[in-house]
Amino acid sequence: MIDTNLRTLRKAAKLTLEEVAGRVGVSRQAVAKWENGETIPDIINCNALAALYDVSLDALINGRSAEGVPLPPKGKHVFGTVTVGERGQIVIPKQAREMFGIRPGSRLIMFGDIQQGGLALIDTNRFTHHLDVLMAQANAEGFAQGDVPAEA
Repeated sequence: MIDTNLRTLRKAAKLTLEEVAGRVGVSRQAVAKWENGETIPDIINCNALAALYDVSLDALINGRSAEGVPLPPKGKHVFGTVTVGERGQIVIPKQAREMFGIRPGSRLIMFGDIQQGGLALIDTNRFTHHLDVLMAQANAEGFAQGDVPAEA
């Protein structure tokens, strides 16, 4: 698994074996052996590779990346696929529910972007908290509700 992840991440970053080797401080042959599954990098090199590719160490080692599909960056997650039921219902994967504290009765706001072709969910309380922070910043800068800042 780590061999596929290393190969996929390197290609996504558009780096050569030599470039990865130089940044990590090993030979090109060592990187090639890691990517071919002949050997695996030690923990020090895994840490350097995770930093190079901006992924978590866990994702680098345990993540499942398909050829050509990179692992998500640190703090980002791919939870897998969900199936939409006949009435539009989806089941949020358990790992996502646990990570984000989603429990039965949780209220989520759903956003959609036609141009990006995607949907996003955010906890209602978090969203309103972010709005409150933005409003406080705007008020601190002297904007009253409904005011439009002057153009520079």
